[in-house]
Amino acid sequence: MSVSLTSFLFDHGGASTSRTPHLRDIPSQPQTKMPVFSGLKKKLSRRGSNPLSSSNSQTSASKSPTSPSGHLAPQTNNPFASSPATRRPNRSGMNAFTTPSNEPPPAYTPGPANTGSTEQSTMAAPNVASGADDPFSFLKSFDTIFLIDDSGSMAGRSWRETAEALKAITPICTQRDADGIDIYFLNHPDSSLYKNVTSASTVVEIFQTVRPGSGTPTGQRLNQILKPYLAKYTAKPDSTKPVNIIVITDGVPTDDVESVIVRTAKKLDKLDAPSWQVGIQFFQVGREEGAREHLKSLDDDLRSLSPDGDLRDIVDTVPFTGEDGSELTGAGIMKVVLGSVNRRLDRNSKELHRRS
Repeated sequence: MSVSLTSFLFDHGGASTSRTPHLRDIPSQPQTKMPVFSGLKKKLSRRGSNPLSSSNSQTSASKSPTSPSGHLAPQTNNPFASSPATRRPNRSGMNAFTTPSNEPPPAYTPGPANTGSTEQSTMAAPNVASGADDPFSFLKSFDTIFLIDDSGSMAGRSWRETAEALKAITPICTQRDADGIDIYFLNHPDSSLYKNVTSASTVVEIFQTVRPGSGTPTGQRLNQILKPYLAKYTAKPDSTKPVNIIVITDGVPTDDVESVIVRTAKKLDKLDAPSWQVGIQFFQVGREEGAREHLKSLDDDLRSLSPDGDLRDIVDTVPFTGEDGSELTGAGIMKVVLGSVNRRLDRNSKELHRRS
């Protein structure tokens, strides 16, 4: 109940005789909320609904745990609830201290070289060396021709070993001479496929096409190879590469080989050709004794067939019997060819130095 100060004074005997009231004379009344505090509360309430205030509240709430969905809670009345998350998502192996993928990596620190792989690479390709360390570097300066005996007696093991040997030799030659090798057969007709062979797969294809059969016309086929070569050398001696002709056979020729070789040697002497210009290497496969004796005579007795006994040596023979389970190999053939070339170079070293 509200009591005004004026009515209080009149009730106690009038204004002239009254004394100044004291606060303790005012009867005790229930406490009421003052208007000033009520207005302040309303202002505070309106401030709490301000969007900027909500944003500040969200910032403070970021220290609170996140909800299972990965968003900050609560989301009601949050004007930024639809904004994309800027935190790094939780991933396996990723935490707050993990370097993000878009940051540059740490400075590179070189480690020790892996010698194991280098050694393996060197062992897997032993023929890629060049220069003085390469025993077959001479192939860069020579054309390599193979004349293969495809007579009937070559069928079976000798044919398979010959094919495998040429498969091994082809990359050896190609690594040093981009022209590759040329392949001729005693009986099978010539083909452009057999010229400039540079891959082992081509060798396989050729030997799958050709089938051994018929005779052994070694002299005739040698003449068909050597005659055009000598004509080319006569016309252009400075630009005609030396040639190695590798003959792989298992039997005695059915024609005259000696006269072809003697005629070629005389022609080279007449042209004053280098001692290494033409070389012929015979490889005997199989165990035919007559073939072995014939090849030996080609190597040892050709000089005696010349009237004056002065005939250049262009032939080397290697009997290969295949004893003890050994096989004709590409490495074995190239070793013999290397030895043959070196011997021809040694026979006329002064001529070699004069022309180099």
